[in-house]
Amino acid sequence: MELHTVRLTLRYFREDDTGFLLALMNEPDFHRYIGDRGIRSQDDALRYLLEGPLMSYRRHGHGLLHVSRRDSGEPVGMCGLLRREGLSGPDIGFAILQSHGGLGYATEAARAAMQHAHTTLGITEIFGITQPDNQRSIRTLGKLGLQFVERRALSEGGPDLNIYQGHCTP
Repeated sequence: MELHTVRLTLRYFREDDTGFLLALMNEPDFHRYIGDRGIRSQDDALRYLLEGPLMSYRRHGHGLLHVSRRDSGEPVGMCGLLRREGLSGPDIGFAILQSHGGLGYATEAARAAMQHAHTTLGITEIFGITQPDNQRSIRTLGKLGLQFVERRALSEGGPDLNIYQGHCTP
């Protein structure tokens, strides 16, 4: 599966994307706002792919997608739909390499993923979650039309997160 925007290509992750994931998931902002997933080697990244995105594609028909620049093929991040305990539907997740931050890639990729969710998967409602101090993600969720609903933990003992909700529209 591949989606295209003016500047980006979104596609299913492949096992040969481990080097990129290793770099993305060890950036300071990833650890700060998303969390340390314990990815320290190519083997760790492969395990994450197999147990995360690749499994989600099989189970749900969607998951996180590899995001790259259309003109060069350079990887810039990941974006897609996630299923999380504590939410009644999928949420839109995104992470962009810090070197490509502030260029609108997260918004552009998320719009493409949400449009695909609506037109292909029949998903109409979408959630978004973020750390309360992650201003960049809060702005992105607003640009996507998601509105703040509440602040709460998704799991027992978990951190309080901002929960947003909106519609997937074509």
